[in-house]
Amino acid sequence: MKKIITVVFLCSFLLANSSIKIFISVDMEGIGGIGTAEMTHSSGKDYQLGRRLMTAEVNAVVSSIIKFNNDAEILVNDSHGDMQNLNHQELDPRVTYIQGNKKPFGMVQGLDESYDAAIFIGYHARAGTARGFLAHTGSGSVKGLWLNGREVGEGGLNAYFSGEMNVPVILAAGDDVFTKQFGKLVDCELVATKNAVTAQVAKLKHGTIVERELFDATTRALKNRKSKKPIKLKTPVEIKLKFSTPTHAEILQAIPGMEWIDGYTVQYKAKNMVEAYALIRLMYKYVKP
Repeated sequence: MKKIITVVFLCSFLLANSSIKIFISVDMEGIGGIGTAEMTHSSGKDYQLGRRLMTAEVNAVVSSIIKFNNDAEILVNDSHGDMQNLNHQELDPRVTYIQGNKKPFGMVQGLDESYDAAIFIGYHARAGTARGFLAHTGSGSVKGLWLNGREVGEGGLNAYFSGEMNVPVILAAGDDVFTKQFGKLVDCELVATKNAVTAQVAKLKHGTIVERELFDATTRALKNRKSKKPIKLKTPVEIKLKFSTPTHAEILQAIPGMEWIDGYTVQYKAKNMVEAYALIRLMYKYVKP
């Protein structure tokens, strides 16, 4: 009996202390200290400050993960613009970093079934959201995206891809409009890094406060991760994508199976979220009117 108890205890101990794999996708518009669009592109005023703030928020989350599990495997995927924004040499050296935007799965590149959880940092509300700070979906050419009839932004799109991988999103951070919107879709820890005043103006907290909130929220998210479930879509996945110009919708008729709903909107049935995600990215990023 003692041997059985010892074996059970040892197995429980090893399970509790085994390494975890965490995927982090980091955008820029929702980073706490960023209050203007100029801070989010390389030629803009204070972009270098924006990079430092972005890096600091990632580090706050990473330090919480490592404190929770010293052997954690962490992949950070740069998910903004040209996707080479983080000062990655200032990240914890145990982090692996994906840089560059010529990748088929964009903001979720590298995420697969082997991960225990996903975390989204620096996110923003979907295109057309009132008061959403720098709100958009993919690019300015997209006016709306629906999956199986539900409108989503980048956060929702990425959460459904994560669900296809059977990986729950346990934490999401961005402006208060984003967190309210995302919270209606995904049950996870949420950190409002700032308050949107208008689509171009935000009321900011000091970076050290945001970092502490992210650290604490990450700890809570990790402790509760086993109670969180991935969100999934039924297959096939019906994509509906509305563009800013009719030309974009016209060009996409060259794709077999693409339906033309109206002058601005196309529709396609994908077999699953993997196919849907890659096609959506192709349509808004690589097909130009």
